[in-house]
Amino acid sequence: MNYEEMIKLAEEASKNAYVPYSKFPVGACVLTESGNVYTGCNFENSSYGMTICAERNAIGTAIASGERKIKAVAIFSPKMKNCTPCGACRQVMSEFECESGLDVILQADNGIKVTPLKILLPDCFEL
Repeated sequence: MNYEEMIKLAEEASKNAYVPYSKFPVGACVLTESGNVYTGCNFENSSYGMTICAERNAIGTAIASGERKIKAVAIFSPKMKNCTPCGACRQVMSEFECESGLDVILQADNGIKVTPLKILLPDCFEL
């Protein structure tokens, strides 16, 4: 699976977002070390703290399927290019990062932008 295909899957997932409050749909696509892909979208709740981001939704699906190592996460929002993950999602990504690292793939003005998670979260919390 290449990164352009992952962005397209994230875009498709964003169409299923449940965002009655923010009106800001986001889709994500996770590529695991085993080569499997999982998608997710954000879904909101009137108790705003209960909202789930697309990235954590997709990662949760991967974990529920038995995956433990993630190579890449693509994120797409039709409302904003370069839609970076929130801090909570960055920390969750770091929990399941492959030894070789984890790439964060974003839709940019001229294609895609790839940034290693270590750049986005240089000093993650670890036990």
